[in-house]
Amino acid sequence: MQTFQGATVYLPGEIAETNVTIADGLIAEIGEAPQGEVIDARGLILAPALIDVHGDAFERQVMPRPGVYFPMETAVLETDRQLAANGIATTYHSITLSFEPGLRSVDRGREMMQTIRDLAPRLLVENRIQLRWETFAFEALETIDWALDAPLSPSLAFNDHLSMSMRSFDTKIQDRQFEHSPDYALADPHDPRLATVRHEKHAARAGLAIDDYMALIERVWARRSDVPGAMQTLAGKARAKGVPMLSHDDTQVETRQHYRAMGVTVAEFPMTMAPIEDARANGDTIIFGAPNAVRGGSHIGSLAAGDMVEEGLCDVLASDYYYPAMLAAVDRLDREKRADRSTLWSLVSTGSARAMQLDDRGEIAVGQRADLVLVDWPDGQTPAVQGTWVAGRPAYRAQPAH
Repeated sequence: MQTFQGATVYLPGEIAETNVTIADGLIAEIGEAPQGEVIDARGLILAPALIDVHGDAFERQVMPRPGVYFPMETAVLETDRQLAANGIATTYHSITLSFEPGLRSVDRGREMMQTIRDLAPRLLVENRIQLRWETFAFEALETIDWALDAPLSPSLAFNDHLSMSMRSFDTKIQDRQFEHSPDYALADPHDPRLATVRHEKHAARAGLAIDDYMALIERVWARRSDVPGAMQTLAGKARAKGVPMLSHDDTQVETRQHYRAMGVTVAEFPMTMAPIEDARANGDTIIFGAPNAVRGGSHIGSLAAGDMVEEGLCDVLASDYYYPAMLAAVDRLDREKRADRSTLWSLVSTGSARAMQLDDRGEIAVGQRADLVLVDWPDGQTPAVQGTWVAGRPAYRAQPAH
């Protein structure tokens, strides 16, 4: 049993200076006299630990330089410790399952998932999986079936970066139609810009010469007519298992409606207002990237996350490609007075838990799992994590020099 004494505690709907006692991995008491080991938390914030619903920063541990791979166990252990140090107690590793070889190949994705399973007793935080399926990657379907039946507690995200890259050069990425609409405007397949502008960096990531990569694209693109059926089949399997499903980079109402009809009720990084307004009107969850909020806007010219938070059109902020961005986003949005601090913190905790159907965590309340973060956040300064607890277990502790 432990008691955090005198902390400024982020409770559901209020912020109060109080005591919080944890026992047997759960929050046992709030506001009562200290029991057990006392942690002096005066001057610090005690908040629900962060829940990251989409993070792929682990790729930099797997391949820190182009074409340079490190052992998967080393990558997973290091990533896990980065998560704990950033106050993240539950994470969904966004593992791309693509038709490409290399970093985002099916084989490498499966290796990471198996490594996480094997290392589970040694990991500090709860490492879950987002099956980030590229919908043209039929090669991934067997592995997804395996993952849905494995003890990985996954979510499933539908991604279609191939159709995005094959759009007309007259169409902005944010203006493209639903990818399987008969009106989808395509580029000339013989346009050399498909290679030089759209796919050169993907070829490098896959470790292929550009000519070989474009030949691969041609073979995969030929599957286009079979993609909608594969999506329907996989969504049916996920629904039957109660797996949370997300659509990625929606631009049209038609896109959101198509996915909702399949049971995909989370819109991840929507690019335009139309699907956002449709999602809000129909009770869907809306996720934006925390780096977008930290930087003051999207790096590809889509909607600014800060504006969406201020307008009440964002439920969750995800780390996306940078784990420290979650806490940094709360800090920046707080400085900008986009919302009150309780609302901002819910974007990285309570909202995330609801999006992933995790009803045992995400808030400080009696009976909830003791996933907690202790934060040093002096007025006008940048917050820093001093400790992270996962189910009552200290996963990370930091002692400042002074």
